[in-house]
Amino acid sequence: MTNRGKVAVGGVAVGLLLWWLTSFWIAVAVIVGVPAVAYLALDPSQRRRLRRVSRKELGR
Repeated sequence: MTNRGKVAVGGVAVGLLLWWLTSFWIAVAVIVGVPAVAYLALDPSQRRRLRRVSRKELGR
């Protein structure tokens, strides 16, 4: 399994656990908010590089 696959499985597991422990909306806020804050914490050059790499992988 690739690293991205492991991260995706972990994210789903955390999301289901949060949903079970808290309300649905808190789980959604965490699942959507954490990656958004991490992306916004990057420098502009790092964001460009991330977008460029993502587009290359989409073309495979």
